[in-house]
Amino acid sequence: MDKYKSPVYNIIAVPLSKISANAYNPNVVAPPEMKLLELSIWEDGYTCPCVCYYDREHDLYELVDGYHRYMVMKTSKRIYDREEGMLPVVVIDKDLSNRMASTIRHNRARGTHSIELMTHIVAELKQAGMSDAWIMKNIGMDRDELLRLKQVSGLAALFADKEFSIPDNAFDTAPGRGIQNKKHIPE
Repeated sequence: MDKYKSPVYNIIAVPLSKISANAYNPNVVAPPEMKLLELSIWEDGYTCPCVCYYDREHDLYELVDGYHRYMVMKTSKRIYDREEGMLPVVVIDKDLSNRMASTIRHNRARGTHSIELMTHIVAELKQAGMSDAWIMKNIGMDRDELLRLKQVSGLAALFADKEFSIPDNAFDTAPGRGIQNKKHIPE
């Protein structure tokens, strides 16, 4: 009997034009997380290959997992150009039912973030001197989420900034409008 070798040991570069999405993926990613995914791929590169089934008859690859990484390359010119239109892929050879099951397993196995652990991470980043703007940009939080995590932590140190304010690009700073349009942030 041959020794089993996981697909990840056989990553190949596949032209984006030869890859198509499947019709059964129920996973949805909100726009802020898609922006974070694009930033992640830009900053870190593709660190996880997409999973595909190879359709020999049509010489095409159908996504099993990695739809959103695929969409980032499809919609981000800078990433497409840097990657030369090639997406890292591993191939699994399964029938449709088993591909559907694989898609669901991949999606559900990712889990969710624990509020307690995210609060701890924010606290560590603040203690390391990272600004609120840096935290929001690099870990994909909006100002309200960051404020809630700081409040949940109960640690006064997270509010130790001399002037506590979380940047909000939506502030109306048009001349004559003043700061009355800013959302109130507790001191």
